[in-house]
Amino acid sequence: MQTTAETLMTTSKSLQQQVAEAIEDRALPISRLLRLMWALDADRSAANQNLRAQLRARIGAPLSA
Repeated sequence: MQTTAETLMTTSKSLQQQVAEAIEDRALPISRLLRLMWALDADRSAANQNLRAQLRARIGAPLSA
């Protein structure tokens, strides 16, 4: 069985695309956002620093934002 990070990585969209869509989608459950954060942390690429910051901001944003 694949782990969540592996499942996220094997979709047709890149991790960067998934994060960008998640940041825009206000209806996305927090569990999905946290899985994306976990996948970003597992990647450890310096290129993902900006995505991590954006995703952290999205996770902490009020629902009305």
